[in-house]
Amino acid sequence: MKILLIYPRSPDTFWSFRHVLQFVSRKAAFPPLGLLTVAAMLPREWNLKLADLNIAPLDDETLLWADYVFVSGMIVHRESAHEVAARCAALGKTVLAGGPLFTSGHEAFPEIPHFVLGEAEDLMERLIADLERGAPEPIYRAAGWPDVRKSPAPRWDLINLRDYVTMPVQFSRGCPYNCEFCDIWITNGRVPRTKAPAQVVRELEVLRLAGWRDMVFIVDDNFIGNRKRARELLHELIAWRDRVKPAMGFLTEASVNLADDPELCELMVKAGFKKVFLGLETPSAEGLDECGKRQNRKRDLAATVKTIQRAGFEVMGGFIVGFDSDTKDIFKRQFEFIQQSGVVTAMVGLLTALPQTELYRRLAREGRILAETCGNNTDAAVNFITRLDRDFLISGYRELMRKLYEPKHYYRRIRVFLRSYVPQGPTPRLSGADVKAFLRSLWVLGVWQRGRLGYWGLFWSTLFASPKKFRAAMELSIMGLHFRRVAGNL
Repeated sequence: MKILLIYPRSPDTFWSFRHVLQFVSRKAAFPPLGLLTVAAMLPREWNLKLADLNIAPLDDETLLWADYVFVSGMIVHRESAHEVAARCAALGKTVLAGGPLFTSGHEAFPEIPHFVLGEAEDLMERLIADLERGAPEPIYRAAGWPDVRKSPAPRWDLINLRDYVTMPVQFSRGCPYNCEFCDIWITNGRVPRTKAPAQVVRELEVLRLAGWRDMVFIVDDNFIGNRKRARELLHELIAWRDRVKPAMGFLTEASVNLADDPELCELMVKAGFKKVFLGLETPSAEGLDECGKRQNRKRDLAATVKTIQRAGFEVMGGFIVGFDSDTKDIFKRQFEFIQQSGVVTAMVGLLTALPQTELYRRLAREGRILAETCGNNTDAAVNFITRLDRDFLISGYRELMRKLYEPKHYYRRIRVFLRSYVPQGPTPRLSGADVKAFLRSLWVLGVWQRGRLGYWGLFWSTLFASPKKFRAAMELSIMGLHFRRVAGNL
């Protein structure tokens, strides 16, 4: 059996990092973890190929080779997924589609005859049997949430690791919180399901032996959703690091109450975690109440960020504008909060009503849904009737993003972060790609691009006053080029 697994092309978004890939000589930010995991569930004797359209275009010869085509993607991949399906139909190739895009909206793909809806682990035995007899069903629907301890290690051998900036590894699925705008707790459950710590270490060891030396993204919905299990994993990671001295470092997503657990922060740092993404959302108490973000309430969010930075993390933050309770000064408040807290990588998006969320259901009841979302909340489009004037909201959002990533504000934010940041734990190795990126930045950011004075000011002040923070300062400077271009294109 010959199976072609296709990952659609990603648009230019905040998280695509397309504008800095040239700096590090890579082709994409992350490989498709879902497809690589599905590939590992298929029989070893089957012949598999993976085509990531973010790495190279898809040719007809590769499509004609396949007996079946598997397609997966997120909502943001909708347009590219339609293009792939059309090409497969034209060449008479049978498509099976799965993943978040299709689980929440397979009805929008009448050209695709077969779907796997939900998590695939408990469905694969039946699907494989049907494929072997040449009679796949129209829909395979997961009845619940599978035990992720049964999930196999991804088929890393199907990709060229050096095409990517960061490798994704999953420890848990699910989140204990029920934010109104989020679909994670609906699709993955409110009780986090975790892999065995030794299972995760085995996956990381495979990557290490394959030569991976750079960052690994622990792609959990909330890494500390189950703190007991997270601690168990961290102890295993620390022991593994002591034993084999891996060069890789980690980043992940967590809730803000990470700041309330200094012991957990210390364990994460010892294990090699360098960055954490927090859903900060808004400095507005009314906005937090509205969306049910109870874990962010009754605390000083700026102080929370500083606590986590001092523990040794770079804090990346997610922010939202467009809540019903937002007033006209929300853009000013968001800007001031982000600048003062030193959240350098600030992903600000317009509130979006995703399918299946409580927000979508509420707005539908109120007759306020205008369209389905494109899945990119930095696209300066709103798919529902807003309380603030729509044009005012969109123009204010665009101005906020451009202002945040203006060189003078961006470099100032890096300085604020560095004042709180205390580097801790093992230092990831400096690769050849890192050195090349730094040397390119000297010309691109130091000579060619506007903002060169801010770059050189940060360069020299950090080098002489805080040399241990110099690498972080330069990495953030390079990342700023991508964010600036995305913001400028809104």
